[in-house]
Amino acid sequence: MRTRVRGWRWRRNPLRRRSDVVETWTAVAVAVLLLVAAPAAGAAAGLWARHGAQAVAAAQRADRHQVSAEILHDQPDQLPTVAGGREHSYLALVRWTDPDTGTRTTTARVPAGSGKGDTVAVWLDGAGRSVTAPPGDAAVWQHTVTIGACVAAGMVALILLGHGLVRRFALRNRLTEWERDWARTGPEWTRRKA
Repeated sequence: MRTRVRGWRWRRNPLRRRSDVVETWTAVAVAVLLLVAAPAAGAAAGLWARHGAQAVAAAQRADRHQVSAEILHDQPDQLPTVAGGREHSYLALVRWTDPDTGTRTTTARVPAGSGKGDTVAVWLDGAGRSVTAPPGDAAVWQHTVTIGACVAAGMVALILLGHGLVRRFALRNRLTEWERDWARTGPEWTRRKA
């Protein structure tokens, strides 16, 4: 039967070594870092990423605009499929009317299933080139959460790695202390009676 004495590393004890105290205080520091520092670092990184993503989204919204364009060509016979049997979008020649310059054409990515004569929404930059839609609030939040979670996970990994190194160092010192103490007391216990 195993008995466990709680807090033995905190109390004065002839079996307690300096490495035991170091290991105990390290465990307390690791707990505080895991519960406070890692989430705080993740939140700070997430907020920083959110401000950056909002600035990029605002700049893209200012530069890009959406137009309704007519597809000029039919969809290719075969499109590559992705998981779930869904088809990719494809590049097609589209035409739209610009109030300033009149009718214009460009190659743009259109959804699969649309064909010649269909009207689709196309995003264009200031030069009239087809671009992706600017990121919305959901994409900004997704970026924020991803960066925050990655930084928090990285902090947790770093903290646990540091804790493992300290424990290894403490174990090595504990064994050295035990060997030193045994070298002092061992001969008294192993004397042979004549």
